[in-house]
Amino acid sequence: MDKEERKTINQGQEDEMEIYGYNLCRWKLAIVSLGVICTGGFLLLLLYWMPEWRVKATCKRAAVKECEVVLLRTTDEFRMWFCAKIRFLSLENHPFSNPKSVTDKISNGHAVHLTENPVEENSHEMSKYSQTQTQQIRYFTHHSVRYFWNDTIRNFDFLKGLDEGVSCTSVYEKHGVGLTKEMHASRKLLYGVNEITVKVPSVFKLLIKEVLNPFYIFQLFSVILWSTDEYYYYALAIVIMSIVSIVSSLYSIRKQYVMLHDMVAAHSTVRVSVCRVNEEIEEIFSTDLVPGDVMVIPLNGTVMPCDAVLINGTCIVNESMLTGESVPVTKTNLPNPSVDIKGMGEEIYSPETHKRHTLFCGTTVIQTRFYTGELVKAIVVRTGFSTSKGQLVRSILYPKPTDFKLYRDAYLFLLCLVAVAGIGFIYTIINSILNEEEVGVIIIESLDIITITVPPALPAAMTAGIVYAQRRLKKVGIFCISPQRINICGQLNLVCFDKTGTLTEDGLDLWGIQRVENARFLLPEENVCNEMLVKSQFVACMATCHSLTKIEGMLSGDPLDLKMFEAIGWILEEATEEETALHNRIMPTVVRPPKQLLPESTPAGNQEMELFELPAIYEIGIVRQFPFSSALQRMSVVARVLGDKKMDAYMKGAPEVIASLCKPETVPIDFEEVLEDYTKQGFRVIALAHRKLESKLTWHKVQNISRDAIENNMDFMGLIIMQNKLKQETPAVLEDLHKANIRTVMVTGDNMLTAVSVARDCGMILPQDKVIIAEALPPKDGKVAKINWHYADSLTQCGNSSAIDSEAIPIKLVHDSLEDLQLTRYHFAMNGKSFSVILEHFQDLVPKLMLHGTVFARMAPDQKTQLVEALQNVDYFVGMCGDGANDCGALKRAHGGISLSELEASVASPFTSKTPSISCVPNLIREGRAALMTSFCVFKFMALYSIIQYFSVTLLYSILSNLGDFQFLFIDLAIILVVVFTMSLNSAWKELVAQRPPSGLISGALLFSVLSQIIICIGFQSLGFFWVKQQPWYEVWHPYSDACNTTRNPHWNSSHMYNETEPDSHNIQNYENTTVFFISSFQYLIVAIAFSKGKPFRQPCYKNYLFVVSVIILYVFILFIMLHPVASIDQVLQIVCVPYQWRVTMLIIVLVNALVSIMVEESVDRWGKCCLSWAQGCRKKMPKAKYMYLAQELLFDPEWPPKPQTTTEAKALVKENGSCQIITIT
Repeated sequence: MDKEERKTINQGQEDEMEIYGYNLCRWKLAIVSLGVICTGGFLLLLLYWMPEWRVKATCKRAAVKECEVVLLRTTDEFRMWFCAKIRFLSLENHPFSNPKSVTDKISNGHAVHLTENPVEENSHEMSKYSQTQTQQIRYFTHHSVRYFWNDTIRNFDFLKGLDEGVSCTSVYEKHGVGLTKEMHASRKLLYGVNEITVKVPSVFKLLIKEVLNPFYIFQLFSVILWSTDEYYYYALAIVIMSIVSIVSSLYSIRKQYVMLHDMVAAHSTVRVSVCRVNEEIEEIFSTDLVPGDVMVIPLNGTVMPCDAVLINGTCIVNESMLTGESVPVTKTNLPNPSVDIKGMGEEIYSPETHKRHTLFCGTTVIQTRFYTGELVKAIVVRTGFSTSKGQLVRSILYPKPTDFKLYRDAYLFLLCLVAVAGIGFIYTIINSILNEEEVGVIIIESLDIITITVPPALPAAMTAGIVYAQRRLKKVGIFCISPQRINICGQLNLVCFDKTGTLTEDGLDLWGIQRVENARFLLPEENVCNEMLVKSQFVACMATCHSLTKIEGMLSGDPLDLKMFEAIGWILEEATEEETALHNRIMPTVVRPPKQLLPESTPAGNQEMELFELPAIYEIGIVRQFPFSSALQRMSVVARVLGDKKMDAYMKGAPEVIASLCKPETVPIDFEEVLEDYTKQGFRVIALAHRKLESKLTWHKVQNISRDAIENNMDFMGLIIMQNKLKQETPAVLEDLHKANIRTVMVTGDNMLTAVSVARDCGMILPQDKVIIAEALPPKDGKVAKINWHYADSLTQCGNSSAIDSEAIPIKLVHDSLEDLQLTRYHFAMNGKSFSVILEHFQDLVPKLMLHGTVFARMAPDQKTQLVEALQNVDYFVGMCGDGANDCGALKRAHGGISLSELEASVASPFTSKTPSISCVPNLIREGRAALMTSFCVFKFMALYSIIQYFSVTLLYSILSNLGDFQFLFIDLAIILVVVFTMSLNSAWKELVAQRPPSGLISGALLFSVLSQIIICIGFQSLGFFWVKQQPWYEVWHPYSDACNTTRNPHWNSSHMYNETEPDSHNIQNYENTTVFFISSFQYLIVAIAFSKGKPFRQPCYKNYLFVVSVIILYVFILFIMLHPVASIDQVLQIVCVPYQWRVTMLIIVLVNALVSIMVEESVDRWGKCCLSWAQGCRKKMPKAKYMYLAQELLFDPEWPPKPQTTTEAKALVKENGSCQIITIT
């Protein structure tokens, strides 16, 4: 076996990992143990932080099949390491007669995959459990998922349920009967308990984990060091700060765990009834459920403890837990291919494609419907962490690290400080040796310089700004579950919006209907609720073709269905449970018009009397419902008018789809023109169709018929025109975003032309802009995939497009910044199908389309996520704003996802807005920018604080002195902490500006700003330090020195003298120390003011009252003790008396320092950017962001954008610079 083998698990998935095998090596372990003892435990800590080193240092490589430990590495950009111990699942204690029976019984569905063919399964299992002689199965657990060794694929794989590779036929035939108790027991052994456990770690465990953070270890090292040097007060202050920090961190982490635990545990264990093979019903705990169990859904509803597929009956489900959408959804039983008239072949069951038949874990079944006395049954397909809810909880428990330049730069910055500390460390050692210091003193002083350079308050300082921003967001109704993302929101330069409920009002208003008679459109009609139409097939379709249900007497369901049903004014009645149980053929749901619409039509004579036995009663029963499917873009029902022999099929959905399923002779010739006319005006159009079914179709046959058998050969009946009004604030918000150079993109499930129309109405596409529709067709009949380019407006002629293009190019080139790409005149629009084809067959076109794609229509939820990823691939910082219903994936994937759902249950989104309005987007970006600028200010300030203190100490070390304990304490607590926590309080600037904050610390302007301030501070400190030595009164200070030359009162003198007679072993009290202390104390405040930036991202610092007051108090206090010495304060701070003239000189040094610092910082702000862009221009530097680089390239591409009515064909990669393969637009 190859010992160097590397295998991959979860291939092609988001959590793909490389896996390496290792076995414990005793001699390596002995060496590591020795190393741990020699380093005083530090090596152990290092190995605790680095799993890769830990495994490599104590183990040797082995084959994955025989290893004891596995080392895992993620294949994403983070390349994170994890290790896991191999465990054995023993089957010996289990009451199986022999190893063969194990494989037989488990094979009934318990491979790593519940395969279909029993023979294949047996062999699969036999080979899989090659260790059955010992009756042990090897596995390891990672992130709450068990991975078992599978001999067939010679790799570890996680156990899949019935959610993969199982056909719809076998769901009914093989799994529909239930499990025997033995099969259940054997499956439970492998699948384990069906629960999503969120263990709340004990306080002690959390404490250990928190304390072993590298930063706290560094602080512990600092505290021990200071204590040995008798800096007790400062050490105590740091200990108190660390304790406060640890306690607050523990509290928030534990609170999050408890909240998640409560959310998950609320319904973790319930009693459920399951059907066994012999049709007996057994009651078990939900924790005992395994895939393959047939669960009985109770009448009064339940909270689903697993994912299950419905095989009998109908359920009304509230899925707000998963989607944030509170509208109840109707779930119907999975179509059974074996009893279909047409037969669906071997269609594979998938929870995603068959979600209208799948009950998801954590969702609430409000009520169930069953006919002919049968139970409502569902087959368990996934349990525990494999369920949809389990995956959601896993994504919260084990989030992906947030990759943001600021945090990467922060580590770089700390490394720079460590390098600076290293220089100081060497300098101190050499200086101390030359001055013949004791060894103990040398060690302490040289290590001390490291603790000074890396500031202990840095993490607290960085967190403060984010916490304040989170608090401000809460005030404007935006809740945040991922605070680190607030900074990232400051970088957003593109926002995707869902349309319905986000840009437009949630509900649709019925504008009117346009019926078809004899394949011709009649005139539009506004009022549907009239006697003329009451018995028309058109109204019958509106009355029956919906998924509405009564919950506690109230009609509820899809808002669109509600609006349609309310427009006709009919009444919906549902049969009670007793009725459905008693009568074999009772209609589950009945609709009828109100009596006032009927009376006049009933006496009209014989026609009605012949049709209906009961003249006054006109009722329609809904016999079978095929729920709306976003993939099929339609829904249909089978209904029967009371007394009619034949049943009717009604269908409604997207007009293009409905027309394609109707007899061509019933569709009006001008159908496409009429439809386009409505969609261009921004109306939402729905088409209706109908047909009479054959009389041989009985009630029972209809229950098992496939929808394809019903949904064809229909008669086209006409259109329903719905109006979707823009929300009042939408145009203004989008205008603000455009002014701030933030691109806006629409991602919707609606019709393309409606979406383009709404995009124009709300200002996303300006009136003069052109819209190019990319219609991509997949390969068919041996022909390659191709894209047809259509210009959406009739305005465009072939000639003038190039004229406009050449006219636009000089405009674009004038701007130094490529941010002004909004000037481009083209927008691309495409639907979900085209988007998929382009992703698959036109990879080289994707970046270009991303640069200018503005409208993406008919997008499925997973396509929305792919779009966000595609935009991120060209270096956009993407925000996503949606109503949470079908945007979960995209909201999670985006850099800043904000859900407008009122339900905070939509845990998928990092941000949730309480008010369902997109005005939260600019608010979030403004706060993000303010928080980002605060982080930069704090970082710059902390860098300067480290360097100023480092330099003060280095200067004093040169004369074998240091800062006093209380001087350190005063600087670190009174000045630094107060300044850091108040300078972060600046709130966001009131409007969004076009300028964007830098994304990282390592940028020219920022570095120049920090370096210039460092040079200024070092210069003025050195000036004071060396100038004091030139003073005529200067001498090497000793307890009886009196440079003040003024007679003090006896009391002061005696106390002063008393203090000084105590030996000053650290040589703290001297003229240099006093000078450096005063100058550096002022310097901290000077740089705090210089770095406290206001406009354009934050309010000016004079509006931050706490900061202003704190700085003034500190200035006044330091000035006071400098110009008017107070004996007691001097004694505590170990300051010596200097002549008044030198005090004034120090004040002048400080004032000049302040003037120079603030002038330099202002000029860096004002001219820094110009100089940098000029320098970049001279060097012809390429823009860093891919989309900017691409935009530059496309400006000079004569073949782009594609000309109207042209086609681009997919070819081998040869045609990379080909004619129509480039794109340009916002």
